[in-house]
Amino acid sequence: MEDRYALLIDADNVSAKYIKPILDELSKYGNVTYKRIYGDWTKTQSASWKEVLLQNSITPIQQFSYTYGKNATDSAMIIDAMDMLYTNELEGFCLVSSDSDFTKLASRLRESGTTVIGMGESKTPAPFRKACDIFTELELLLDDIKDGKKNSVTKSQIEEAVIKIIIENQNNDKETGLGEVGSRLVKLYPDFDVRRYGYSLLSKFLETFPKLKLKQDGTQVNVMLYEDKSRKEMLEDYIIQQIQQAGQQGILLGTLGNRIHNKFGDFKVRDYGYSQFKQYIQSLKHVIVEEEGEQNWAVYKK
Repeated sequence: MEDRYALLIDADNVSAKYIKPILDELSKYGNVTYKRIYGDWTKTQSASWKEVLLQNSITPIQQFSYTYGKNATDSAMIIDAMDMLYTNELEGFCLVSSDSDFTKLASRLRESGTTVIGMGESKTPAPFRKACDIFTELELLLDDIKDGKKNSVTKSQIEEAVIKIIIENQNNDKETGLGEVGSRLVKLYPDFDVRRYGYSLLSKFLETFPKLKLKQDGTQVNVMLYEDKSRKEMLEDYIIQQIQQAGQQGILLGTLGNRIHNKFGDFKVRDYGYSQFKQYIQSLKHVIVEEEGEQNWAVYKK
């Protein structure tokens, strides 16, 4: 049975354009049982919401601004969330807002043992992000992330965190599954999201780290270290792995070269005694380069 979630949206701080992506993202975690959005629907700027709410079966909750400067929407969301906590069997809540007014609510819900997923724009303050189990920036859901956008966590920090996780497991004679790496990174950094770095899959993101390698055994994918190998051995292992995974047809040399540069940023073929990339690839055991028109393919032949 899927986990049940309540989706509570602060209309004062979220644009209607995010609704469909929010629902798509939340569907990854479970079944959205409650879908409510809070705001003053008598305001003219709320008219853009009407069609979106109808299309996605979201219940609008009317909140008049009784007093200038006071946010009635926040209070209504908090009251509803606490009512749901005590009267419904919910595994989690998704709180959508870009301000920090729901920080205490997120902390309180987590104290009660429910999962809290936060969503908000990049301007969302750190206290609310950290109060959630998981926080997702709404811009990422629209693929609006721009090259050069500052990430709150650097790639080197992530690599070191994963290495620490693997070493801890090794000390306890445990393997490190890809799923465990993902869940523990989110616990360390609630707003961690591979889409920030230009990837759609955690596995593809981790493959870019020179110190890490992924090994698949059936349906299980484990994350391991290259700890006892030289850089040359790490590089050759990676190249062979990429060619083998490409299947019988092999992989285009251009594509292979791009992948090598993504994983080993300072790779230079001259450092390995060759003037041409093609010559270097041909030197690897069981690898041949086949020409097809103007294209060259690296193929693994054993």
